[in-house]
Amino acid sequence: MWSLVNALSDEDGEVRVATLTESGPRTIPPLAGYGEVDDVLRDWEAVAPLLARWAPADGAPLGPARLLAPVRSPRKLLCAGANYRGHAREMGITELPADLEPYFFMLPPTSITGPGADIVIPGDTAARVDWEAELAVVIGTGGRDIAVTDALAHIAGYTIMNDVSARGMHARPAPLAPPFVYDWLASKGRDTFSPTGPGITPAWFVPDPQDLPIRLWRNGKLEQDGNTADMIFTVAELIAAASGLMTLEPGDVIATGTPSGVGVAQGVSLADGDVVRVEIGPLGVLENPVRAVSTVPLGG
Repeated sequence: MWSLVNALSDEDGEVRVATLTESGPRTIPPLAGYGEVDDVLRDWEAVAPLLARWAPADGAPLGPARLLAPVRSPRKLLCAGANYRGHAREMGITELPADLEPYFFMLPPTSITGPGADIVIPGDTAARVDWEAELAVVIGTGGRDIAVTDALAHIAGYTIMNDVSARGMHARPAPLAPPFVYDWLASKGRDTFSPTGPGITPAWFVPDPQDLPIRLWRNGKLEQDGNTADMIFTVAELIAAASGLMTLEPGDVIATGTPSGVGVAQGVSLADGDVVRVEIGPLGVLENPVRAVSTVPLGG
């Protein structure tokens, strides 16, 4: 098994599309003409059959390199809110409405950062910055009004995302009117608040996205220990619902929600010097240090 990564070479400073294996990144000569994974995804329907036959041993070791986010500039970064039963319960929701539908919000691509990069948080503890381990879906074949039964065929692969959330910035202190009380952008859309990686594991390596263990550690302490089986809406249902609202395009990323174990439910928050580690089944490890700065104002 391998994943598709953006590797920044220590030798020449160039970004290369590579496969990530247990022995490190390796080149993919047939994709040498692509600048980064974002470009590969835009040609996914043509490239996927080639990669399905690809063996990492056919490439050469890339040498010392730093991994970047596997999708650095998606046209859309779409997030599903409150999509795990356990997380809903820890947030005080004891019963799900019978007519419940998926809830989505969008974040700017500038919130994305890669493996090992700092999560930069406000130094003010009132920000109450939290973690949310999430399975992220990367679209390979676009479409509109996609049927649930066809949805998984539109996936290029899967990656890990930490949907970092400043809980103290979520409710606006002086909203103009009730519809403007909650500010998802201020809470979740800040630079570095969407760590993603390490790579994109092609969909053919993940036969059932609803059977993946998902875990998060903070400073070595296990905080989240769930499974994608606990999703309220499946990956296929989320894709179908999102495509009913907008056209999905190759390279779009959909974060699918987080299991129970977030900090707000325990009364704890991220702090300067913390290290957050996320693992999801066969998708690898996403680890990021936390750095607090005093120059990020609480109000925006």
